[in-house]
Amino acid sequence: MALTYQTVDVFTDTAFGGNPLAVVFGAEGLSKAAMQAIATEFNYSETTFVLPPQNPAHTAQVRIFTPRMEVPFAGHPNVGTATVLAWRGSAFGAPVGDRVMFEEAAGLVPSRIMREKGRAVGATLTAPQPFQRLNEADVTEVAACLGLRPSQIREDRHVPVVGTVGLPFLLVELVDRAALEAARPVTGAIETSPSVSPVKDIHCYVRAGGAEGFDLRTRMFAPLDGVPEDPATGSANGALAGLLAELDGPADGTLALRIAQGVEMGRPSVLLAETDRAGGVTTAIRIGGRCVGIRRGELVASRKPGV
Repeated sequence: MALTYQTVDVFTDTAFGGNPLAVVFGAEGLSKAAMQAIATEFNYSETTFVLPPQNPAHTAQVRIFTPRMEVPFAGHPNVGTATVLAWRGSAFGAPVGDRVMFEEAAGLVPSRIMREKGRAVGATLTAPQPFQRLNEADVTEVAACLGLRPSQIREDRHVPVVGTVGLPFLLVELVDRAALEAARPVTGAIETSPSVSPVKDIHCYVRAGGAEGFDLRTRMFAPLDGVPEDPATGSANGALAGLLAELDGPADGTLALRIAQGVEMGRPSVLLAETDRAGGVTTAIRIGGRCVGIRRGELVASRKPGV
């Protein structure tokens, strides 16, 4: 079987915006090391490998790799992979309709295909795990990791805190847009910070208040994963949506957020987050967006099963 791929820009409707993703097919029999080597070759923030599902009722098993490691779940890989499968029309002999179900290390990830005039234009995933608020981080250490002053980190609503819906991120609110633009990852500080190094990945944000049509503007830094900055991070924004729903959301109903990311990188992205609440409890978190196909191809390097 040929090892083929399609690349797609995720969380955008414009080519060469959003977050690039490589979706690889035909990787049955490849070892984890071989998948990692291919992901490192693409050098995108993530590459997915679409494999036969263990349960035939599901669409596919999906494995996700950064340039340095495999991760149990991530947002833009699910949105992009679901959209690519919708374009292909079938997966492992079964038709792909308006809903897909992926088997991933973090759990089952359902996604709904977004269509316009019958054509898939994107997807919306539901996070595989409920939002969890975990450890807090020291403000002084976090500021050093972002190249900022402690006074540029906002603490009145929440201190820097780890949140997850399947993949953990340190969630940090900054005081204003200038602080967001000035932020940069300081790898040495991240490696040595007792409160930051265990989670590594920092997702910082400011409240946009509807400016330019957005509720939030965000940036995500993961240099220890080989991703100095990510143009669009569905899993991090899903965790952020869960946190904000606990802080500001309705007791019953849905908190909807329109999020801008990647602007400072020249790859503007638009993420649509929804958090369902019932009786003061979050019942579901969804992240969606549009996708643009970029290229298709075949990996021609010699490949041996299991290598």
